[in-house]
Amino acid sequence: MKTIKILSLAFLIIFASSCSSDDDNTLIAQIETQSFENLHAPQEGGQGTPVSGEFVKFNFATGQITTSETEWDIAFRGTLILVNGGETSGIVDEPAKTGVAAAYIASGAMATVTSVNTALLIQDSEIATSIPTGSGEGWYIYAGPPSHLITPITGKILVFRTHDGKYAKVEILSYYKDAPEAPDAFTDEDRYYSFNYVYQPNEGLSTF
Repeated sequence: MKTIKILSLAFLIIFASSCSSDDDNTLIAQIETQSFENLHAPQEGGQGTPVSGEFVKFNFATGQITTSETEWDIAFRGTLILVNGGETSGIVDEPAKTGVAAAYIASGAMATVTSVNTALLIQDSEIATSIPTGSGEGWYIYAGPPSHLITPITGKILVFRTHDGKYAKVEILSYYKDAPEAPDAFTDEDRYYSFNYVYQPNEGLSTF
């Protein structure tokens, strides 16, 4: 009987050690910087007339535009960016929000934003979007006349919680088709986003 108890104890120790080893060897998916070029986010109206038009939705996990009503993380229309989380605000043609997405804007270079400050994350609400709108308020500067250029603000990194609770960061590079080095608002097509992004696919990790 004593021998059986000793053998049983030895088996439990080996089993526990094996389980611990398996846990320690859990595969962690690698993350890397990705790029997306010419995401077209048109709108109708503007210049004093009501703005409308379908939002273009993007999914970080796939790295693609999506038409899904639920599996999207952020959505673009003109200079406006929405997240799939929070409350609808009554914006014309605003997509339904079914996820837990949220966002904030961090200051620094893409490489220096190495983790998510979850205390700063906010969702869209009835009174404001998580990514502020307007020149100098969010991700861009509008130069006004005579150039009328819309230029991403250097050192502003958009940090997101995705619709399913993971994380991503985005650096917007250009608002003009093919990301010209010296865009001309009168000759280059606008509302074409080019951006770098990093998606953290691992559950529960908020570092990049």
